[in-house]
Amino acid sequence: MSISLSSLILLPIWINMAQIQQGGPDEKEKTTALKDLLSRIDLDELMKKDEPPLDFPDTLEGFEYAFNEKGQLRHIKTGEPFVFNYREDLHRWNQKRYEALGEIITKYVYELLEKDCNLKKISIPVDATETEPKSFIYMSEDALTNPQKLMVLIHGSGVVRAGQWARRLIINEDLDSGTQIPFIKRAVDEGYGVIVLNPNENYIEVEKPKIHVQSSSDSSDEPAEKRERKDKVSKETKKRRDFYEKYRNPQREKEMMQLYIRENGSPEEHAIYVWDHFIAQSAAENVFFVAHSYGGLAFVELMIQREADVKNKVTAVALTDSVHNVWHQEAGKTIREWMRENCCNWVSSSEPLDTSVESMLPDCPRVSAGEG
Repeated sequence: MSISLSSLILLPIWINMAQIQQGGPDEKEKTTALKDLLSRIDLDELMKKDEPPLDFPDTLEGFEYAFNEKGQLRHIKTGEPFVFNYREDLHRWNQKRYEALGEIITKYVYELLEKDCNLKKISIPVDATETEPKSFIYMSEDALTNPQKLMVLIHGSGVVRAGQWARRLIINEDLDSGTQIPFIKRAVDEGYGVIVLNPNENYIEVEKPKIHVQSSSDSSDEPAEKRERKDKVSKETKKRRDFYEKYRNPQREKEMMQLYIRENGSPEEHAIYVWDHFIAQSAAENVFFVAHSYGGLAFVELMIQREADVKNKVTAVALTDSVHNVWHQEAGKTIREWMRENCCNWVSSSEPLDTSVESMLPDCPRVSAGEG
């Protein structure tokens, strides 16, 4: 049985409390003081002192993983699937490791979109300056010029990015289950142009600038002796604070701030932006959407904001486990009627594929996706 550092730190306090609880009134005051001390200890922060450094590889090879010929992520030495609990009893560290691997997989999927699917990476906003935050989407060569058919793919919320449906499925199942690549390849084979949205890429993160605090010695009105004394106290206070911060959180990550991407600061904004600048400008007579989870909500919002244009250009919408809500989103009667005729929502169900599933909302039909 292993004992963590945090337990060793707290053990003397618990023992001391147990001893003094048996004493008189003076001892009870000490008990109260100790309880107050314990209440001030952040156990989550304290546990970080047991962690190895949050320093992870930046390549799949560094993690000793690779995708095999079936698109499954496997350890290059053992052939075993990915193991989340790499270090026992260190859930936060294991989660950070999982997230670091996830970022590598995101870049890997981007490479597949370009190399295997022959899609182009298009920067947005289209009129962005060199210094402002930018996002991007992916398009086939004929996305805007194909006169017949255009397929538009929108993923759900969370950590997924362009080309992905679910990170968990990519890591634990395979690329075909977790990415949009099978959809893209089939669409291209059947003569569709393709546009892949990137609705979760809403901002970039930069390190928060440190605020410069003016030294008290800059005040020329105070006597030199008083300024020196105040400076000495200030330096000692900062030294104690820095020591405490290092003790409290030795794995402290950098403080970051978010810089939002113009006109793409949310999935809904992104969908409208891509519609206005790309989809609406395309030559395709028939546009088809495939939208998963929150992507369905983003499509409904697009419909609300651009109803006439969407009705004129979009032929059909395939939703998968969509979380849209026509009441909360205040979709009008004409939108609900159009959705009943042109949309279908495939949902997780134990019923056979395409079996009708009851819905409480008067919008599009819901049918089983054929999986429990």
